[in-house]
This record gives sequence, structure tokens and C-alpha cells, in this order.
Amino acid sequence: MNFPNGFKEKYQHLLGEDAAAFFATFEQEAVSAFRTNPLKETQKAFDDPIPNTPWGHYGKVSGKSIEHATGLVYSQEPAAQIVAQVAQPKPGMKVLDLAAAPGGKTTQLLSYLDNQGLLVSNEIHKGRSKILVENVERFGARNVLVTNESADRLAKVFSGFFDLIVLDAPCSGEGMFRKQPDAMDYWSVDYPRECSLLQREILEDALKMLVPGGSLVYSTCTWAPEENEEIVSWLVENYNLELETIEKINGMAEGIDHPETARMYPHLFKGEGQFVAKFRYLGENRPAKIPSKKDQLSAEQKKWWQEFAKKHLKITLEGVLETFGDELYLVSLGLPDLRKVKIARNGLHLGTFKKNRFEPSFALGLALKPSEVKETVSITPEDFVHYVAGETVQLKETHPNGWYQVLVEGNGLGFAKVTGQTLKNFYPKGLRFR
Repeated sequence: MNFPNGFKEKYQHLLGEDAAAFFATFEQEAVSAFRTNPLKETQKAFDDPIPNTPWGHYGKVSGKSIEHATGLVYSQEPAAQIVAQVAQPKPGMKVLDLAAAPGGKTTQLLSYLDNQGLLVSNEIHKGRSKILVENVERFGARNVLVTNESADRLAKVFSGFFDLIVLDAPCSGEGMFRKQPDAMDYWSVDYPRECSLLQREILEDALKMLVPGGSLVYSTCTWAPEENEEIVSWLVENYNLELETIEKINGMAEGIDHPETARMYPHLFKGEGQFVAKFRYLGENRPAKIPSKKDQLSAEQKKWWQEFAKKHLKITLEGVLETFGDELYLVSLGLPDLRKVKIARNGLHLGTFKKNRFEPSFALGLALKPSEVKETVSITPEDFVHYVAGETVQLKETHPNGWYQVLVEGNGLGFAKVTGQTLKNFYPKGLRFR
């Protein structure tokens, strides 16, 4: 591999006698892995688990597989999986994933939250936030607000609000050189220092959003001390933060001059490059005002939704019902005033009001477990191939006409209408594949 000018010299100096083993890994294939999704009701056994992780496995999964389409698996390399594992939120917490796209850390945080509490998943780039929304919905999230904002604008709305903030910061990307060689095109000797200035700006705003005693998890996919340990030193010296010790597993190394932090090198850890630090916030912030909220439905809309819910759902969904045009959403309770925030997903899309009826959304059919739905219909793996291509499916048995949650291998694949023995196709056009 042809490294950018100055990179090899830098890490020969930094790693000393370990440098040869470190550089040798760049001639090896990048390590692939994935996580399983504990929010899905029907689980499946996979080979080659990653040691000391609850859901990680080495290997690849196809984006056209049943497991991927139903949200049972999410591709994410092993080092990146460590960040949310270090954060490990408890159900009921209010959590912010500040630089979230494409959604690896967000979906892993959701695994710990178990659809309890709130996750605000933010991505400043509009195009990337759309991918984030898609991955959040496939995972089956009910308690996620996806925002499309800068950290300083979020800080004005969410002051003193979050129990936990995860910032996987924009960085020089050295840890991705093996996986994404084009990351080297942007690298120069001065680039890590330039990145560190942006990281400090984002962190200053992030700290304004923590509750007293809240946690900050800071990570990068680089080995540059300028973006890692130097940032840690700056935080501890300038803010009321306590650095917490991260358990070193699977070959993780101690940080330089900060043994509490963790580094992942590919010659020691089976994965790509990552740095992680965890802090406890000992300061205070003015808490955001939380307005009271009520369902925002007309009498007719309320009637159609309640009729659908009574007929099809075994559970009562917690949250506030909000409409945007004819679309109905389930929004988490306890949010501040969001009128000044750009939103990509304000909550779980429940469905659409049409003339004298309510039609459930694809997202709702992914978010509900089969045991929470009264009417389900299962299709075979062979049927799945035709269904995701946009075709109707002929069922073996006749069913009463109406809406059903479509199941494949025990997990939801949206809602669809059945007429006799015909399953009409409601798989979203933008997601279809062959």
C-alpha cells in the first residue's frame, strides 16, 4: 500500500518496534463483521461470534438477505462496535448520537435501550441523514428522533437534557485506510491537526447538552494523537469532566499517556482503527424547558387510527400522536420545543390517512413484533425473493380480506393487504431489489 507522504514516518516514530507489525496489516484484507438485533422477536444462530460482545459476529451479510431486509442484522466492523459497547446506555435514558450516519452506533445504542427512553440521532449532512432514517426504521426503532443539525443549534434546544452523548467525531480517517483506501487522498501531515479544531468546536457544544453526572463517549476512527489523547487532555484541563477507565478487551491497547482510554490497532485487535474515551460530566447546565404535549388528531383521524389499532394491535403504543399533512407519527414524550430544529424523522411513522380509512406504514410493520400484532401472514424465502422485487405473492391458504403484518422467517417485513389468497405488494418502491 502506498501511504501518503509523512504517514509512515509518523507511525514508525509513534509505534517503535511495533511499527513493522502495524504496517504489515495493511497488506491484509479488512475485517468484516455484523451485529444481530435483539429488538427482533425471532433470533437466528450465527457462527464466529466476536468475543466479549453481546451481539457481534465476524463475517459478511448480504444486503439482499432476509436477515438484512427484516433488520435482524447490521453490518459493522469490530472496532466500530466497541464505541456503543463502551457507552452502553440503560433502558429509559435520554441519549444523543451526535454524528450518527450511516447508523451503526445508533442501532447499537438502540439495542441497549430496548425501545425505552429516547435516542436523538443527529446527522448534519442532509443526504446522509436519509440513509440514517432508513437504517433506523429497518432496525425497528420506536423511540428515535432523527435530526439534521449542527451541534451549536442542537445545544440551544437541548440544553442540560441528555444522560449520555456519543460523539464519533469527524476525523482524519486513518483507521479506515485499509477498508477505504480513498481516505488516504485527503490525508496530509497537517490534516489531523485541522480535524482536531473542528472536534473541539463540536465537543464544546456537546457538553452544554449533558445533565449533571451524565456521560460523554468520544471516539474517532484514527490513530492521530492530535485527535485523540490531545483532545482528552484539553477536555480534562478545561472542563469539569472525570475520565473513566475503559475495560481493554480483545487486544485493545491503552491510550498514549491516558491509560484509561482505548486504542484499537489492527496488529493487536481483529478489526480496523478506533480510539475511545469516556467521561463523566461533573458540571451543570440550564435544563431545557419541556412543554406539555397532547395528541394532535382531528376527531375523524382519531376514529380511524383507533379503529385500526383496536383491530390489529395487541399493545398500546406509548408516545404522542402527531400528524404532518395526512401522515401519522408516534413521537416520544418529554421532548423540548423542536420548532427551530431541522428534522429528518420526528418519530415512528405509523401510516397515512386516506378517504375514510387509515393505511399502516412499512415502518410500523418493521417496528412491531409479531406477538404484538393480531393479524399476520407468513411468506416463504422463495416468496420473499418475489415480494422484495415488487411482485404479488400467492398464498397457500385463503385469508379474510384486510391488512396483515408480513412475516418472513418470523420477523416483520411491513404491512400489506390480503385479498383471498393474494398478498398485494406494499414493499416500498425505493427499497425493491432482485
